Amino acid sequence: MKFYGALFDLDGVLIDSESTYTRFWQEIDRIYPTGIENYAIAIKGTTLPEIMKHYDDESVKSDILRRIHDFQESMTYELYPGVVGFLTELRDRGIRSAIVTSSDNRKMQLLFEQLPQLKELVDVVVDASMVTRSKPDPEGYLKAAEAIGCNPDDCFVFEDSIQGLKAGNASGATVIALATTYPQEQLKGKAAKIIGGFEDFNVDDMLAVSRL
Repeated sequence: MKFYGALFDLDGVLIDSESTYTRFWQEIDRIYPTGIENYAIAIKGTTLPEIMKHYDDESVKSDILRRIHDFQESMTYELYPGVVGFLTELRDRGIRSAIVTSSDNRKMQLLFEQLPQLKELVDVVVDASMVTRSKPDPEGYLKAAEAIGCNPDDCFVFEDSIQGLKAGNASGATVIALATTYPQEQLKGKAAKIIGGFEDFNVDDMLAVSRL
């Protein structure tokens, strides 16, 4: 019997936060310009330590870290419509699931304090503290697949960012893109299927998707 797994990015996939983060990093790039085009979009899917490599001044790094931690402390986290239903169906059908996120463990603690049901509905969480290489490296997805006892080839990865889609494809999983951060046109050719969200998507729909 084949065992399937479902691996989810967090921001822009399970929780509706990407537009808020975009505004935050746009403001940071206004204060501390990097010269990177569309900076707030370019860094999506990467870990905070990786983002910090764009800054040489330690005082700048410290100020940005303070700002992001203050920002996350005051955030309200909201699940996208359909997420609870989809995760519940996975659990009921014996399909193990994991969150694979570039967020740090402090943010995850704050998130689960607000949304305890999310923690209860997934089997494994792989956050930035558990990997040494940021997306687009597949390390996080490979670790998550191993943690849920599933071959990566038998996993489905749900992602919204370009870096995350690359990571999912590199892991060998079947990748499903959510058009929450980028328009569908920019996601074409980067995933086996593109969906708008989980409201009209169920487990049978997932299992019917063939790898890219």
